Amino acid sequence: MSSALSHLECGRCGTRYDADVPQNLCTCGRPLLARYDLGRVTVTPAEVAARPPDLWRYRELLPVRDPGNVVTLGEGMTPLVPVPRFGVRAGVLDLLVKDEALLPTGSFKARGAAVGVSRAHELGITRITMPTNGNAGAAWATYAARAGMEALVVAPALAPAFTRAEAVLAGARVHVVDGLIADAGRLAAQAVERGWFSTATLREPYRVEGKKTMGIEIAEQLGWRLPDVIVYPTGGGVGLIGIRKALDELRELGWISGPLPRLVAVQATGCAPIVRAFESGAETADPWPADQARTAAFGINVAGTLGDFLVLDAVRDSGGTAVAVPDDEIMAAQAECAASDGMLMCPEGAATLAAVRRLRSGGWLSGDERVVVLNTGAAANYADTLPMPPPALLSPDAVLPG
Repeated sequence: MSSALSHLECGRCGTRYDADVPQNLCTCGRPLLARYDLGRVTVTPAEVAARPPDLWRYRELLPVRDPGNVVTLGEGMTPLVPVPRFGVRAGVLDLLVKDEALLPTGSFKARGAAVGVSRAHELGITRITMPTNGNAGAAWATYAARAGMEALVVAPALAPAFTRAEAVLAGARVHVVDGLIADAGRLAAQAVERGWFSTATLREPYRVEGKKTMGIEIAEQLGWRLPDVIVYPTGGGVGLIGIRKALDELRELGWISGPLPRLVAVQATGCAPIVRAFESGAETADPWPADQARTAAFGINVAGTLGDFLVLDAVRDSGGTAVAVPDDEIMAAQAECAASDGMLMCPEGAATLAAVRRLRSGGWLSGDERVVVLNTGAAANYADTLPMPPPALLSPDAVLPG
């Protein structure tokens, strides 16, 4: 069968919307979530396993009704890679990295873009716009090009230059603003007023559906047995929301059982609105002061998010936690894991490693858990953040020491 998509539902007030009409936010200003008639899903995990190894193998749980509208570059089924030496040093012996760096455009944003662009194409949308911290703009521009759609992206000046170049090469109209992601959002809103469709974080319902396939894949790759903990770098929080949504749907289908993983939201100490709200017991997160929001992990430099309440609910309901780590620990973990296990993670991914070490040293992790961390992108996308000491030039007839 094809998609079991039923309707859209506000994640806050529960108002229902027609899924076959382009939608952005609920009238209450909160994000809409895709809902499925899971009773119609008759496919089994064994049948799914026989399908091609991309995220569209889960088509019944994705929103594209006609497979002919799927826009794909082969995204999905990224590996779960053990990092045993770093794990030993951090005190967590069963530590796995879900490595999203291998996706098209080099980041997990390809998942949301593939599904979001496919659904937009199916609904007749031809022009999309969004603010971006870098990776999302590159991914959505690339998939828009694949679909024959126009894309307009607005990025902060500090966003990685490589990802801006990706968007330009994909044919997008790219504008750069001297500010943060919120400033980019205000400029992108001008395009929306002129008829462009907003695909900004959580302002359209289907990016979450692409991101949730990370959770489904983790479950399938572990034999439909869940890890104890999933650690996720959190800016807008779409992936964490999606993973929790995936696990709830899989449990309702009967594909998984038992307790769900504890979910951990990781932020940088330079921009940690979710952590601050979690620690205070708040239901929503007040925005981080814009003039104080800064971190080398640029993808999580998000001062405020529409899905704050969904992120906090996912963390709390799972018995998880939220933790902030400083940039020096992030960059040290990045270098250490690359040297110890050959896994060079992006700064956001490295933040999860720094968080694991903090959680273990603080006793939140016992060390016996199976822990999955998300590496959300390729370090090459952030080449300007990598330490690049000038080489000591040797003459052609030099003799190497040692």
